[in-house]
Amino acid sequence: MAQRLHLVFGGELASPTKNVFKDVKAIHIVGMFPDYASAFAAWKAEAQRTVDDAHVRYFIAHLHRLRDEEQPASATEELGN
Repeated sequence: MAQRLHLVFGGELASPTKNVFKDVKAIHIVGMFPDYASAFAAWKAEAQRTVDDAHVRYFIAHLHRLRDEEQPASATEELGN
């Protein structure tokens, strides 16, 4: 069975109308989760904790969608470097 990894992260946005972080170095990494349900629970807890700040937003990244081990990660990797 393939893992379906999810990453929950968030932080302060430059503007509440755009998904651009004000300071990438200050992104809060909540954690890595083995399934969507546990990632959603962590996301919801952080979103509720910061609900009064319109500039703070949390996201769930579906890392399992990025993993295709049959495809090279970059042109450099494809060349064997």
